[in-house]
Amino acid sequence: MAAELKTLLKATSRSFYLTLRVLPARVRPQIGLAYLLARTTDTIADTEIVPLGQRLDALQELRARILGKSTTPLNFAGLAKQQVSSAERLLLEKVENSLALLQKLSAADLQRVRGVLDIIAGGQELDLQRFAGASAENIIALKSGIELDDYTYRVAGCVGEFWTQLCRAHLFPRAELEDAQLFGDSIRFGKGLQLVNILRDLAADLHKGRCYLPSLELDQVGLIPSVLLSPVNESRFRPLYHRYLDVAESHLQAGWNYTNALPRGQMRVRLACAWPILIGVRTIQRLRAANVLELRRGIKISRSEVRGILLRSALAYPLRGAWRKLFVTSRKAVASA
Repeated sequence: MAAELKTLLKATSRSFYLTLRVLPARVRPQIGLAYLLARTTDTIADTEIVPLGQRLDALQELRARILGKSTTPLNFAGLAKQQVSSAERLLLEKVENSLALLQKLSAADLQRVRGVLDIIAGGQELDLQRFAGASAENIIALKSGIELDDYTYRVAGCVGEFWTQLCRAHLFPRAELEDAQLFGDSIRFGKGLQLVNILRDLAADLHKGRCYLPSLELDQVGLIPSVLLSPVNESRFRPLYHRYLDVAESHLQAGWNYTNALPRGQMRVRLACAWPILIGVRTIQRLRAANVLELRRGIKISRSEVRGILLRSALAYPLRGAWRKLFVTSRKAVASA
């Protein structure tokens, strides 16, 4: 992995950098670079102090450079100055360095990285347009479950697909696997992680005027976005919220099936897949047990819990029975408690 890439990844996300380090060297640069550029587009989209039109222009300019449709140098100094996070400021300042690393990829890997980033950036642009004018006083909701499923694919499901294409090509090209099932589960894996994020960040998104729970579903239980986290509406809201937790959990179960379908000799890849799944399941456990006031305050998994998950999974890996028992659904955990 290039020294520049390591430096940017360390500064941007320590947790992802740890995950990346466990991956085999043959896929580390491609996944690391795709992550960096996706974080860059996400940073642009999330810089709310900058007018919507300017953010859309910047996203489209970066997308054109990523896809090789433009060679115009990018200067995001103005956007960088608006960042509270030094890591995100660095991402924008070093965007040309990240783009230069694309040219070091093979033709096939360049096509894969461009493909996933095209989908992600397109999803981010759609999200900005969809929520134009949204605020705490004017909350805009997705219309249907179809829109929600499409969104989770664009920003995360496609990542599972990309990950599988890359690993299949570089790590186990001749392994006899059910590819249709493998790719389907990889997409659900990504969707599940994104849905967990949506359900965990519900309060923060509502404060920004965004509601990812579809209005059609809310209408059926007589709710509107602005009253979702009001204690007086908890009895109507909780069953709907739990249904989406069930969907997220089902997607993560598909992710666990995906992880265990990979060749057992690919321990590094299996661990890199298992960690976000196990953290996601633990998050769902917390969300199921929380009341609406706790959801308003925010639910987080502590660093010590994350370290425990990483350690237990690494120790359990040689023992097939112990490994398979790591995935305990939140419904089972709540029932046993």
